[in-house]
Parts: sequence; structure tokens; C-alpha cells
Amino acid sequence: MDHVQTARDLVRDRFPEARAAFLCGSVLTHRRTATSDLDIVVLLAGPPAPFRESLEWEGWPVELFVQTEAVWRSFAERETVARNSPLLAMCAEGMVLADADGLGAALQAESRERLAAGPPPVPAAELEDRRYALTDTLDDLRGCTDPAERAYLVADLLRRASELALLAGGHWLGGGKWLSRRLAAADPALHGRLTAGAAAAMSGRADGTEHFSGVVQDVLKLAGGPIWAGYRRS
Repeated sequence: MDHVQTARDLVRDRFPEARAAFLCGSVLTHRRTATSDLDIVVLLAGPPAPFRESLEWEGWPVELFVQTEAVWRSFAERETVARNSPLLAMCAEGMVLADADGLGAALQAESRERLAAGPPPVPAAELEDRRYALTDTLDDLRGCTDPAERAYLVADLLRRASELALLAGGHWLGGGKWLSRRLAAADPALHGRLTAGAAAAMSGRADGTEHFSGVVQDVLKLAGGPIWAGYRRS
């Protein structure tokens, strides 16, 4: 638990006036690796908040997210509209390091409630835009003969298909490793098929590309099917 004590020491030494603080991220889970850092959200009453800072502290890489309550709420609202809220996830799943006036407990309860409620519905036009983009990129992959271009197309399709599957199912989005984790939690079978298919397509085998294309087609069906001819936007 040296990472927890290190985080507590940092908050106490650098932010003795903190209203609340959370230790967040993979360092608290079985996914902790040799490169995991300490993600720390700190709530202050005012300046020098808000700011974000990366630093090393007692041998640990640290990411600080220093905010006021008003800034916290502004970020949470903006991220909720985007259906991807790292801040709510950090505070919902993190460990409370400091809580001077009850704000830490209140924000953690609110974060958990909002995450459980799910993201706002996806407008029909946005869903159609995403279906069109996925359909168009899939056509590019089917006709691709350049190994370098294939790698980029497969990576783009994996991201687009994962996001579309999450949105069609009413789930939160994520970026990078968190996109993988969100889909794995929402639909483990589909997550496995997409990642295995992408790896096969990257190999350059014709059957690998065909298999991956089939999985992407299944994702399109979940969201209403492929769309290309007849698509129009003003």
C-alpha cells in the first residue's frame, strides 16, 4: 500500500487546505503495472485551482487534477454530454484520501449515481453519421492492398466499431485502453471477436480481413445497419 501512503503524503504536503482528494486509476486495481502512475484529483476552495500537473514524487509518476467544486461540475457536465467522463469514473471508483467538509463523500456518491444512470441518449443523426463513417471505412478496408494502409484502417475500424457498439447499447465511451475496458464490460463476447478479428486482419491474411469485416458488419446491424447510398447532410 505504499502508493496509497505516497498519495496521502503528497496531498498533505502540497495541499494542506484541500477540501477533498481522491486517488484514482489502475494503481488501485489488479491492472496495476510497472508504469502505472498516481492519478490524484484534488478539490480546493479557490486558487491556485484549477490546473493539471505531471510530476514525480518519491519515485512515483503523478498526474494531478486540481479543481474547485464549480470547475469539477463544469468538467463533469461537459464530459457527460460527450458520453465519456473520466472525471466521474475517477471519483466514483477512486479512494478518498482527504475529506475536510464532506465534499469528497458527496462527490463520490454523485459520481457513482451518474455513472450508473448511463450517458444521455444518442441523437438519431449522430448515430447515422457514425454508421456512415464505419460503412465507408469498411469499404476502404475491403479494397485495400497496401499493408501499411491496412494497419491504419483496421485500427480506425476497431475504434469506430467499438464506439458504435457502446453508443447503440447506451453505454459510456472511453479512450485508448478505456475504450477496450468499457466494451469488455458491456459485451465481453463482442469485445473478444473484435480484438481477435482486428489482430487477424492486421496479419494480412485474406481470411483475416474477411473475418474482421464480418464482425464490423455485426456491429453495424446492432446500430441499424450499413448506410452509404442515400446518406446526405446539409
